[in-house]
Order: sequence, then structure tokens, then C-alpha cells
Amino acid sequence: MKSVLSNLAVIVFLLLLLTVIALLSSRDMVTVGGLTIPLWVLVFAVGSQWLGFIHAYVWQTERYYDLIGAITNIAVISFTVWMVQELDARSLLLAIFIVLWALRLGCFLFARIVADGGDGRFDDIKPNFLRFLLTWTLQGAWVFLIQLCAILAISGGSHEPLGFFALLGGIFWLAGMVIESIADYQKRRFRRDVANQGRFISVGLWSLSRHPNYFGEILLWLGIAIVAAPALSAWMYIGLLSPCFVVFLLTKVSGIPLLEARADTRWGSDEDYLRYKATTPVLLPKSPF
Repeated sequence: MKSVLSNLAVIVFLLLLLTVIALLSSRDMVTVGGLTIPLWVLVFAVGSQWLGFIHAYVWQTERYYDLIGAITNIAVISFTVWMVQELDARSLLLAIFIVLWALRLGCFLFARIVADGGDGRFDDIKPNFLRFLLTWTLQGAWVFLIQLCAILAISGGSHEPLGFFALLGGIFWLAGMVIESIADYQKRRFRRDVANQGRFISVGLWSLSRHPNYFGEILLWLGIAIVAAPALSAWMYIGLLSPCFVVFLLTKVSGIPLLEARADTRWGSDEDYLRYKATTPVLLPKSPF
């Protein structure tokens, strides 16, 4: 009973927090059908995850979790663009960046789970209704929060011309996209080699950082925030929570801490791993020279 109440409380608190963020960040915006665009996006993001949860819980599968998350990201930014009456170059650039990112990551994650046959992180979660629902609700929150900065820039009504910030943000986004893509490819190729079974990866970008894919992810979302920044004003600056949330999520919650703990459990007595861990930064890449 305690676990049930705890999961329910977290879901309710999360929904209230997201609603407050959506209300404050879109405080001066016009409404469409009684809600501002960010509020519609929040409803859309969480609602779509709950629909995905129904199928996942009935069939007790996490197979489509990441795929639905990617599709929702594309649907959310497309919905935002569709809701706006006048689009400018900045809005289109932000939408293109997010769609390209979601397509690549979604295809990669879905191919990985198909190849692996499942995701062990969900084994203990799937049978628990509220705990599994919380997982899907968190994904809805993730979709909303990582895109908040872009959503506000697109729907805020500002039409600032592209300039230095767009160029700088584009460079950050491209660098992050390339780094994340290469890191994911290198790790997938490493795992496919039967000679590497049971070994940890320490080659390629993984020789410079223990989590280069996460470094790339943070870099590209920082780039999106930089592109969006000139179109923000007043309460819309709350949208700068987007890159902060990505950093917090990956470094303190579901990214690095979980993977580091898993690696320590698996290779904690391996001298090569201990040496790799002692000489390789956890996130920011070291110089290759």
C-alpha cells in the first residue's frame, strides 16, 4: 500500500509541476480553444504516453517505449508548428533540428531493443501498474521539458531574424548530433563483435569519455536553446529549463548514475576497467592528444 501511494503521489505531483511550468512560461500568450500552445503540448505529450502505457501494460512489453517517445517528440513539434499561424525561419530551424534528432535516436533505440529482445530495466517495473504508469508519465514529462524552450520560441509570437545565436546554436547542435551518432554506432558495433562479449568499451570516442553519447545529447540540446533564446522574453525564459533538465536527467537521474553503478557491479574487480575509470572523464571528453 505504501508503494502504491508513493507512486500515485509522484504522478500527481509531477503533473501539477508540469502544469505550473506550462502556465507560467506561457503566461502572456494567446489561447487556442481555451489553452495556450504549451498547455496543449503538455496534454498531448502526457496523453500519448498514457495511451502507449495501456498497450504496454496489457501485453507486458517495453518494446515500443523508446519508439513511442521518439514519435511523440516528432508529433509534439509538428503539432506546435501546425498551431502557429505565422512561422519564421527560426521556428522552422528548431523544428528541423528536433525532428532529425528524434528520427535518428528513435530508429537507433528501436533497432537496439529489437536486437537485444528487451530492456532489463523494465523487468521489475512492468508488472506494477502504477510504477509502470509512472515510467510512461516520466517520458511524457521528458518530451515536454526538453522541447519547452523550442515550443515557447515557436509559439511566442516573436519573429527575430536569424543571426549569431542561430549560427552558434546550429554549430552546437551539429557537433552534438555527430558526437552522439558516432558514439552510439561505435558502441553498437563493439557489442556485435563476439570477441567483445562481456567486455566494456574503451575505444573510439569512448576512450575520451565514459559517456560520449550523453555529452553529445547535452551539446545538441544546448544548441537548440541557444537558437531559441532570442525569441524568448519575460516568463518564457522559463524555457531555458530545457537544457538544464537534460543535464540533470543524464548526470543525476536515469543516465550516468545507473550506467556507472551497473558497470561497477559488472567490472568493479577488473583492473583494466579500474584503470580506464581512473584515467577517463565521466562526461566531458579529454584531449585526444
